[in-house]
Amino acid sequence: MIALEDLRRDTRQWLRLAPMPRHVQVTTETVAVEESFERRRIVFSAPDGDLVPAFLLVPSGRRQPAPAVLLHHQHNSERHLGKSEACGLAGDPLQAFGVTLAQRGFVVLAPDSICFEDRRAGRIGVEPHPLDWQQHYNEMTYRLVRGETLMRKVLDDAAAALSVLSTLDIVDATKVGVLGHSYGGNTALFQAALDERVRFACASGAACSYRHKMEQGTGIEMAEVIPDVVGRLDVDDLLRLCAPRPMLVVSASGDPYSADAAEMVHLARPAYREADASAALVHVAFEGGHAMTRDRFDRIVEWVVAVGNA
Repeated sequence: MIALEDLRRDTRQWLRLAPMPRHVQVTTETVAVEESFERRRIVFSAPDGDLVPAFLLVPSGRRQPAPAVLLHHQHNSERHLGKSEACGLAGDPLQAFGVTLAQRGFVVLAPDSICFEDRRAGRIGVEPHPLDWQQHYNEMTYRLVRGETLMRKVLDDAAAALSVLSTLDIVDATKVGVLGHSYGGNTALFQAALDERVRFACASGAACSYRHKMEQGTGIEMAEVIPDVVGRLDVDDLLRLCAPRPMLVVSASGDPYSADAAEMVHLARPAYREADASAALVHVAFEGGHAMTRDRFDRIVEWVVAVGNA
């Protein structure tokens, strides 16, 4: 079996990921003071020169460097929602992990992914547009015909976001994690596997193998459309690459996008045992469907706070 460090290196080369950015240009546009945290609207530069809008949440009164979370928003076919939903300004309150974690003392960075909210072509804000889906589809297909992938773009942007977060004076760089549900969970899983700067990660509603999706006719999210990925890399490999770092996998009995999560975790456990970190890989299975629920939200927050403050 290929060594994990070799698999990580080979996968990064195969996806043609950019080198980890050491310095990222950041501009603060606005600052809003809430009761227990400050919300800064920032813009940072991606490796290809794109400007990425994001919210940075900074707890009030924090004197020591804080743990931090890079929060990847969901999809839910609502491309008009990104960072604002993750920070409680629009959409589903059960996606507002940013607010709750900032209230618990975490610095949180929530960027817009490509094609979402303020990164849609010719439009900004949180109102939907009939061409939102087409833009997202084009972002995938145009890259494929050039021999590139949308996943490469998503992960390069995520790496820049992690550089922004981990180099802040107010952040303890040894306690920086990633978190996401659904589309955000996919991003968190790939990023944690391929970027060892991620010290802990939570992937909710995302740990379903390519094989199972194709057997059951489950849709494959656009960024996960990677030519020749089958037989080369799957979710269990990504989980193995996270060892020995703490990883929380959240699934649900009726969720097609985490349908074989238990098997994926089972296949990844030997890597954690070999690293003497068996307890670091945690799988929590709930009843219900794909959508976030209050009990899942609370369990994720509880785990992140415990691991981030360990």
